[in-house]
Amino acid sequence: MTMQPNERTHFGFQEVETGDKARLVGEVFDKVARRYDLMNDLLSGGLHRAWKDAMVTWLNPPRGNAGAPFRVVDVAGGTGDIAFRIADTSPRSEIDVIDINPQMLGEGARRWEKRGHDAHLRFTAGDAMALPLPDSTRDAYTIAFGIRNVTDVQKAIDEAYRVLRPGGRFLCLEFSAVDTPGLDRIYDLYSFNVIPAMGRVVVGDPEPYRYLVESIRRFPDQQTFASMIEKAGFKRVQFRNLTGGVAALHSGWKI
Repeated sequence: MTMQPNERTHFGFQEVETGDKARLVGEVFDKVARRYDLMNDLLSGGLHRAWKDAMVTWLNPPRGNAGAPFRVVDVAGGTGDIAFRIADTSPRSEIDVIDINPQMLGEGARRWEKRGHDAHLRFTAGDAMALPLPDSTRDAYTIAFGIRNVTDVQKAIDEAYRVLRPGGRFLCLEFSAVDTPGLDRIYDLYSFNVIPAMGRVVVGDPEPYRYLVESIRRFPDQQTFASMIEKAGFKRVQFRNLTGGVAALHSGWKI
């Protein structure tokens, strides 16, 4: 994938050269990898755990050990949060955890080694915009709190469509646009004032957390994102708001 030298994109509220965004995002996650769960606790008030459970419940992976493997690619899932939940539910799963950040992958691999399990996980470095997977080979594509950090979100969705087999499912969990009056003001106050201050305490630097808060505000709202999923070719696209729209689950099928 070739980037034109003068192309610009957003990094939080800043504008940067398109080719620089992946590096800048990588630096953010290098700093927070070992405290990733804590980072999401701060960003969501601890609700990310319930939201991830809801994501896997909606995915509804096959239970039991009989039948063909359920083949999943979990993108930007380096620490394994979604993959582990799928493995717990569906022990015959084969899950490729793909993340662009080696620090995040290393954290996930360490966590997986501590768990005894029948499911098969592979941790692989890769770009969401150019997945190292063949066409039409996966039953499900999951991505949680990662797609807003991709340089070109539409290309990432197009890649999801490419690697899914006919009948495969796209499922994305992401922070979204609050749609509850009053909650939006409280959420903004918390996000822009409390979270960066906590980041200073947690990792000694508020900037990674300031970027993460800003990246949420730059991400498309629920309906706009649903339209992007449809543009990639997915059908039966729908979304579910979580906690008044603080986060949303988007689903689509390759038919």
